[in-house]
Amino acid sequence: MTRNGIGTEDHPLRVAIIGSGPTGFYTAGHLFKQKDYVVEVDVYDRLPTPFGLVRGGVAPDHQKIKSVTKAYDRIAVNPRFRYYGGVELGSDVTLEDLSKHYHQIVFCVGAQVDRSMRIPGEDLKRSHAATEFVAWYNGHPDYRDREFDLSQQTVVVVGVGNVAVDVCRILCRSREELERTDIADYALDAIANSNVETVYMLGRRGPAQAAFSNPEIKELGELEVADIRVPEDEAELDEASKAFLAEHPDPGTEHKVEILQQYAKEKRSGKPKHLVLRFCVSPTKLVAGDDGGVAKVEIVKNELYLNEKGTIRPRPTDEHEEIEAGLVFRSVGYYGVALPGVPFREDWGVIPNDKGRVVELDSKEPVPGLYCAGWIKRGPSGVIGTNKPDALETVQCMLQDVAQGKTLDPAAPGVDEARELVRERKPGYFSYDDWKKLDALEIERAKGTERPRVKFTSVKEMQAALGRT
Repeated sequence: MTRNGIGTEDHPLRVAIIGSGPTGFYTAGHLFKQKDYVVEVDVYDRLPTPFGLVRGGVAPDHQKIKSVTKAYDRIAVNPRFRYYGGVELGSDVTLEDLSKHYHQIVFCVGAQVDRSMRIPGEDLKRSHAATEFVAWYNGHPDYRDREFDLSQQTVVVVGVGNVAVDVCRILCRSREELERTDIADYALDAIANSNVETVYMLGRRGPAQAAFSNPEIKELGELEVADIRVPEDEAELDEASKAFLAEHPDPGTEHKVEILQQYAKEKRSGKPKHLVLRFCVSPTKLVAGDDGGVAKVEIVKNELYLNEKGTIRPRPTDEHEEIEAGLVFRSVGYYGVALPGVPFREDWGVIPNDKGRVVELDSKEPVPGLYCAGWIKRGPSGVIGTNKPDALETVQCMLQDVAQGKTLDPAAPGVDEARELVRERKPGYFSYDDWKKLDALEIERAKGTERPRVKFTSVKEMQAALGRT
């Protein structure tokens, strides 16, 4: 028994999780695994469908990664789990509303916004955030109507992380390759019929510092209709990187450099598309053409050096060049968005916290009952699995606070009262059973093809599929 009697069959610990991505499910899973308290978990998401970036961000040609949702399904079958899809914090329900029904509230909303390159011309037509393109081809309801001018022959992707690699790879896929994925129908047709012939991926540091993994870079060399090219001089290690690796040997990094150097030596095989990886270059300006859209990307060559912390950093030289390109995607980092009524660090793009306990900006004192996990807690780092131990740290703090009686004091902590609130505010919300019906229908729609599913990409489509008017 806790100090305030919470966590028993008669008075279960009531937890609201905001965000149904991997972190939200890992948080729910950790809460259900502990044996000290009876816990009821309600997960809220502004989208009808769960799984966050696993559905809307993971590349459609990476189905193996998406199979992690089977583990989330096992969490959702717990009778003490409920899902309220299509319910947005701030517009449908407020923090004050939730405080009347839950002892603890956990924010697992990720890092949703692309960082700016802060260069002239970035706001030109045909200059986009890479995550918008990713959300578009993944069938995200908020982005399905976005337009990307794929009549351009040359595309520049700024960044060498996972998202940048995904964008480059999808742009270089053939129709046949895309037809084996769950890419949105409209995106499949648009990309398959595009005029894109050359894609540049720009990294500001060298091959040893590239954020992509070895399997990812190998995959780029196995595209059916695109040759990969790396300038030989840019594939070579600079003196700073050599010195760093001599002191910090890393077989994985050394193998990555070897792969890139091999690509630099290979001759083109005559495939219709070209993927060009550039290193130690940074865009300095996007130049407009006659139509007001991007026509050129000005770049500067960088040199690398070891700073006082022993980190390899780039600095510009006086060597400049231009790349003629009509479409640009930036993928240079991400940050979170403030939630109504929740403390937020604008400079870091995260909720201020101590091991997952939300704290006040000025006093650093914990805000009773409020917690965070995942990217909104630590910033955009790591892979899907990284969020599991991160969520555990937050849950451990939550359980410590329950033991000490440090929770919210909701006036109506019952399951039925919270459900009534949702029904009143958002009568057309989606339950987990609704999602499972949509899931089965998407898979059924793909029968007779090589596709794993054909997605519903609008809320209206989803409502209609469930027989709602």
